[in-house]
Amino acid sequence: MTGSRPEQAALTRDNDKTKSAETQQVIEAMVDGLNDHKINGIAAFFHPDFRWIGNAGCGLKNGLREFQYNWQRPFQAAFSDKVAIDEARLVDGEWAAAFGRQEATHSGPFMGIPSTGKRVEIRYMDFWKVVDGRIADNWVMVDFPHVLRQLGVDPFGGEGWEEYDAGRKTPPRPNHDK
Repeated sequence: MTGSRPEQAALTRDNDKTKSAETQQVIEAMVDGLNDHKINGIAAFFHPDFRWIGNAGCGLKNGLREFQYNWQRPFQAAFSDKVAIDEARLVDGEWAAAFGRQEATHSGPFMGIPSTGKRVEIRYMDFWKVVDGRIADNWVMVDFPHVLRQLGVDPFGGEGWEEYDAGRKTPPRPNHDK
């Protein structure tokens, strides 16, 4: 890279590292609430105006109501018998992060696919900012392509980079390869 470098980690610059224990308690309680399939009681964990920032297919939810109506309810309608399992969780001050999976039954419409009754694994990563004992921001990556593949749909039409890993296609190389 030539020229000046972009500022890095601006959102965590003023992180209050004394808040780690409080942040961990909030995240643990929230995950338990989600595993108990709470929708209406979820306000205890989230600021009313919090932001849920998801990847493509998940969307952006501004506020608790959008989160409940445009994420929680459709997600629970599509997937029942669901449990979230954080495989790793890190907490540093007001920030927490986790990756894991949800195990669920595909029991309702999902991305245009009617219920199949199949058990699926839904991989995810979450980054949370906790302010005053509640989640203010939640950046999320949900691996919907992985779910779609389990339901018999190839979202990449045979062009996913797993084809390189399997040796079925040759990966291109940039002109400036060093």
